[in-house]
Amino acid sequence: MYPLLQKVLDSEPSATQGSPAFRLSPAEALDILKKAPWTEVVEAADHVRQQRLPGNRVGYTAFRIVNYTNVCEVTCSFCSFCRPERSPEAYVLSLDEIRQKTIEAKAKGADHIFLQGGVNRNIPLTYYTDVLKMLTQEMGVKVRGFSPVELVRIAEFNSISLDKLLDIFKEAGLSSVPGAGAEILSDRMREFLSPRKLSAQEWCNAMAACHKKGLPGSANIVFGSIETPEEIIEHLEYVRKTQDIARNAGAAGFKSFVVWTFQPQTDKFPIRHVRGDEYLKLLALSRLYLDNIDHIEVSLLGMGLSLGELGLHAGADDINSIVIEENVLTNHGLTSIEAAESFIKNAGFVPYRRSLNFD
Repeated sequence: MYPLLQKVLDSEPSATQGSPAFRLSPAEALDILKKAPWTEVVEAADHVRQQRLPGNRVGYTAFRIVNYTNVCEVTCSFCSFCRPERSPEAYVLSLDEIRQKTIEAKAKGADHIFLQGGVNRNIPLTYYTDVLKMLTQEMGVKVRGFSPVELVRIAEFNSISLDKLLDIFKEAGLSSVPGAGAEILSDRMREFLSPRKLSAQEWCNAMAACHKKGLPGSANIVFGSIETPEEIIEHLEYVRKTQDIARNAGAAGFKSFVVWTFQPQTDKFPIRHVRGDEYLKLLALSRLYLDNIDHIEVSLLGMGLSLGELGLHAGADDINSIVIEENVLTNHGLTSIEAAESFIKNAGFVPYRRSLNFD
């Protein structure tokens, strides 16, 4: 076993003994990412996952993504979904359209709505609160919504603080916030991805504000472009530090972490082929490095079923499915509760259904 991996295993406590005595440093994580055999990283991560989350259980959920608008002024170089305001393809969904999508989702067994759109300055604040109240009070579903950049810009457009906006949204029914828009938390990469997006630290600050207000959520990484190994570790360190802040304040913070790869959407953004072993190695390293985040999700939607199954033996304990609607990415995952449970059982695990907040 690679020496640093053995050091992690030797210090790993049981699920009842608290945090590990040894925490990987950024330099040590970079060493593992660059030099350790991927099979050994996967083996170590599977061991740590079993120690921290015994019982051989794998979670899944059922939700519908509702992209309430495709108008966005951020214009990320890798995104093919957004449209300018005056485009004939631009839209903002009405409350009735969102209601109908929710009715369809509930008919398929989903009880969560994932609200996400573009940065659209022409949407009034009352639209968001009306949507949240309609979904939670009338339709009886829980709502995860709004990436950090959406929240920051909505607050700016309405001349209020982010804290005030979060109070308003939480009172209207918002229960969690996704860690969307992180991609790679390196300012060099963020300038390349989208100069109009939040900086790495601004993204972390926004998520920390959400956690402080009792709005937990997820975090992720999206790789497979021109990022360096050093920037991948920088990203993991930003996430771990943000979670440390939440945990030290007694907040739940990030309930899970997801590893994604960039998908080909535009010719403005270079992507590279990510091999299966490369994906599994980073997934496994995430389990080892993010010792303060309980759940690691394998992205069936992005990576497909075969690699997803291997991911459950590489440190992941959740499949982040089913997803009933996805307009931004190609969905390679599962679309029914029955399929999710069958997939988990066939992979050798015991399925359990959880909420977006792992309640």
